[in-house]
Amino acid sequence: MASCSEESSVVAEEEQTESVASQKRESRLRKFRELHFKRNEARKLNHQEVVEEDKRLKLPSNWDAKKARLEWELAEDQKKKECAARGEDYNRVKLLDITADDAERWERKKKKKNPDTGFAGYAEAQLRQYQRLTKQIRPDLESYQKQREESGEDFYPTSNSLIHGTHVPTKEGIDRMVDDVEKQIEKRSKYSRRRAYNDDADIDYINERNAKFNKKAERFYGKYTAEIKQNLERGTAV
Repeated sequence: MASCSEESSVVAEEEQTESVASQKRESRLRKFRELHFKRNEARKLNHQEVVEEDKRLKLPSNWDAKKARLEWELAEDQKKKECAARGEDYNRVKLLDITADDAERWERKKKKKNPDTGFAGYAEAQLRQYQRLTKQIRPDLESYQKQREESGEDFYPTSNSLIHGTHVPTKEGIDRMVDDVEKQIEKRSKYSRRRAYNDDADIDYINERNAKFNKKAERFYGKYTAEIKQNLERGTAV
């Protein structure tokens, strides 16, 4: 009887040992499958990242800025449509979202920005000169009121008003205009530089100021008039 009990205990211990070994083996296999799955997932993610990086490298250098700009424009268009559907003014709605600090910062940027980009054409230069001169004007309210009382209804002329040639400028206004013209002449004289004179060059001017004007015109429009000048010199112009 003792031998049978010993054999049964031995068998039980062996079965227990085998079950523990099988559990360890299943645990190892499960971990191995998990590691294998993670490795495959990491391989797929790495491949996707390589493909995406290759796409990004092939894109233009300013693609991110363009994309952000397009997204912003789409958002702006959507907001405009929503405001139009509600019957609201988009500009006023947009200003409601702007803080005082942002508005002040934008105003500082506008003041720092230099609108003068140099000589681009005579029309642009004349416009900048006009804007610069008009900013310097300080209205005389007393003179304005006096002229308004003297002119009466003709102060706001219509198509039937005959006031041409009736206005006489004041002595102060004439003196102010003369002073401004003299300041402009003095300013131009400081920035002008005398170029070397070429005795062999063609004389197509009547004075030094006209020579400067002709040089500017030649610099900007000479390539368009070169053939015409050659035809005139040869006598073959039509």
